[in-house]
This record gives sequence, C-alpha cells and structure tokens, in this order.
Amino acid sequence: MMKKLLVALFFLCAGSAYALDGQEILKQVDRNLEPESSESLRKLINVEPDGRKKEFVLYSVRKGRDQVVGLFLAPESDKGRATLRQGDNMWLYIPEVGKPMRITSMQSVTGGVFNNADILRIDYTAEYNVEALAEDGDRHLLTLKAKTGEVAYDKLKMWVDKKALLPVAIECYAASGMLIKTLHFKDIKDFGGGLRRPATVETDSPLYKGYKSVMIYGQIKKREFPDEVFTLNYLSRVGELRK
Repeated sequence: MMKKLLVALFFLCAGSAYALDGQEILKQVDRNLEPESSESLRKLINVEPDGRKKEFVLYSVRKGRDQVVGLFLAPESDKGRATLRQGDNMWLYIPEVGKPMRITSMQSVTGGVFNNADILRIDYTAEYNVEALAEDGDRHLLTLKAKTGEVAYDKLKMWVDKKALLPVAIECYAASGMLIKTLHFKDIKDFGGGLRRPATVETDSPLYKGYKSVMIYGQIKKREFPDEVFTLNYLSRVGELRK
C-alpha cells in the first residue's frame, strides 16, 4: 500500500514540475518576442491567389502583458486609423468618424488572413495556460489552452526552438478542433538592445486557400509609456508618440 502511495506521489510531483517547465518556457517566449514596454514598426502584406498584394504600415506600442495601441501610417486610405487593445477588449478609431468603435479578436482591420488578435497580439501567457509539453527533436512542443472563451483561438500548438526559445510555428485551433490557421516565424534578426527574434511572420489558412498574409518587423525597441496612451481618449493622438 505504502509503495503504491509513493509511486502515485512521484507521478503527481513529476506532473507538476512538467507543467511548471512549460509555463516558464512560454514566459521566456513572450519576453524573447517583445519587451513588456516597447514600440515597433512593421509592414503587413496581404497576398491574394492571383498574386495581387495590399500593404499596410503599422506603428504600435505596448505596455505590460496585455495593452497594445496601433496606428496605421499607410496606405493613404487607412492613414490615421488607430486601434486599442486592453486584454480581450478591442477598439478601432477612424478619424472621419471621430469615435472609437468596438471590434472583435476574430475580425481583421486589414482584411487579410491575420485577424485583430494576431495584429494586436498580447503575451501568450496572458491568454493561455500550458496544457502539455512534449519534445520534438530540437524543438519543444507546447499545447496551450485558452484561459477564457473570449480568446481568438481555443487551442494552440506551438513549436519552440529549444536553443533560442523562440516560436518556429504555431497552429491555431477552434474549440471544435478545426485548424484555423498556421503561423510561421522566420528570418531571425538582431533588433538591438539584446532583442534577437524572427523578423517575419507568415500565415496561411485552410479556410482561405491561396491567400497569405505576411508581417515584417522593421524596428522593435524598448520604450516606456504613460498609462493614458492606452485609453480611448488618446486614440486620436497616437501620432504624437512619433514626434
């Protein structure tokens, strides 16, 4: 009897350590992708099956694990549009309307395969718990489960380079188990300040055959911002941060 109890205790402890290791890996992935407080400049490109492309230039800032503000600098038709994300809540500000409107994580302000949750991404640890950790050659395979029903994807499978602790690919699933899209992380680049991460994120989806969206980071750097930047009242003034 005592032997059985000791064996059960061993596996219970081993299981706890396993989950802790996965959570620590995910925390490190978050910090290796972006500092907690930072600004970035990136290009988003939507590619249609016939090869036509539409490009956007997005300036964005973030604070903490779950606050992000974005400002479109191009094309001219989208210039001045701003977005705010506070946890699961998102808004879009259009200068001509002059009033923020609610948007959802599964919509896309750019109309491509990337949805708003991809474009205004917050820390993975803010949205997901590590459900399982496995080894796949030189990569960790994390299975992540959404903490709430408000998160864009119910489950993620994330392959993480063991040496760099950076994501290589992420499969995004609906609660039904259907694969929604796959994100591919490429082109490791040194952004300075100790930040070395993939400069390119590509996505494709079985739901949009032939379509592809690409996100290319040109600049990421640490910068502190006051809390008022991450409020609805500040959306019309986000451009002032670049002066």
